[in-house]
Amino acid sequence: MHSQFNLITDSCCDLPKAYLDLHNVGVLHFTYTESGKPDGGLSGVDDLFEKRSAHEFYDAIRAGAKPMTSQPSPAEFESVFRDALATGIPTVYLAFSSGISGCYEGAMAVLGRLKEELGEDIPLYVVDSRLASTAQTLYIIEAIKQRDSGLTAEEMITWAEDALSRVHVVFMVDDLEALARGGRIPSGAAKIGSILGVKPLLSIDLDGKLTMAGIARGRKKAFHRFNDLFQKVHDSELYDDVVCIGNADCPDEVPALIDMLKVSDPGIDVIQTSIGPTIGCHVGPGMMALCFWGPDKRGSSTNGADTLD
Repeated sequence: MHSQFNLITDSCCDLPKAYLDLHNVGVLHFTYTESGKPDGGLSGVDDLFEKRSAHEFYDAIRAGAKPMTSQPSPAEFESVFRDALATGIPTVYLAFSSGISGCYEGAMAVLGRLKEELGEDIPLYVVDSRLASTAQTLYIIEAIKQRDSGLTAEEMITWAEDALSRVHVVFMVDDLEALARGGRIPSGAAKIGSILGVKPLLSIDLDGKLTMAGIARGRKKAFHRFNDLFQKVHDSELYDDVVCIGNADCPDEVPALIDMLKVSDPGIDVIQTSIGPTIGCHVGPGMMALCFWGPDKRGSSTNGADTLD
């Protein structure tokens, strides 16, 4: 079946380029730059680890690199959008969370200029996924399946708005100070983690912002907390029982987490990904994320964030 619309995402989805190419998904690329370095430091395009491996990237951060990220440029947005419009079929862009990045606003600004030039009714739609990284991985994988099942662009938008509230996510990072420097979490949360020697666990609320989900003393106990959440809210009947686990250059820890999850649900289909450069610049090596489908979080007293009470 031919797709009824073009599907675009961005490099924050953490999916391999080969996978996105195979499924005919367009990609907008973030970039990262380490300023103040004579040789440019750790800089490049988030090309989904095509030219630089995840291990090389995170080893540079371990050695002291502190790159910062930039969203796709207006020129890239315009080029990708014009190419999509030229195909003659509608286009849906599922964008990185507006609660963490200005990417969605940047896309909307370019869309506004194109509408002024080409007309308000151009068939180009930008959806704020309010998700990031491994959560966006899970979302895009299912969006591809939904597109290929025959959905129209309008039906995809309806699905996307509903589905984002059914993505459940919990993650931990080793370098909370990096998140605090980037304004992604309160500085107080980073201080608590370093003073008490605990691992604050984080989630994403329905506004697409990072929020505290709980704490654990050490990585092994954190994985048990991951599993607690999975057993509490995971819905094995939803979207082929797919589970995504993302890691920032710590793949050796993934099998143990999978074994835990499969005790409660042996039938899960686990997708493993590397946390890409865009998120990696802000979290550093050691991040682990678990994402899966579950009940609708709208109406939750925690604004949809997963909590590990």
